[in-house]
Amino acid sequence: MSKAILMALLLGAQAALAGEADVVDVKVRRSSAGTYDFDITVRSVDKGWDHYADAFEVLGPDGKVLGRRILLHPHETEQPFTRDLYGVRIPAGVTRVTVRARHKPKGYDGATLSVTLPR
Repeated sequence: MSKAILMALLLGAQAALAGEADVVDVKVRRSSAGTYDFDITVRSVDKGWDHYADAFEVLGPDGKVLGRRILLHPHETEQPFTRDLYGVRIPAGVTRVTVRARHKPKGYDGATLSVTLPR
């Protein structure tokens, strides 16, 4: 298979996973033992107060919510946008988390990102 065809297939697959609110980047820093700070970038289809990315969450490997930030307004003119979430307590032994974004009214339908926690 040619490189061009492979790239087209990969880009098409990525677009197929896109939703109303996609996590497109995550930066994570250890702030203290067992506590992490996140900078999360979301691309969303915001169209006013009834149709916008209204939250994101950090999930453990078991799907348990470890941290959540509620977003209080649409970001129609700021796409993608980055917001922080500080002081997320991560249980001992967890080395990787997943971040997802919620869109009002669609819910959690977008792309997620998994990241390895720094030591």
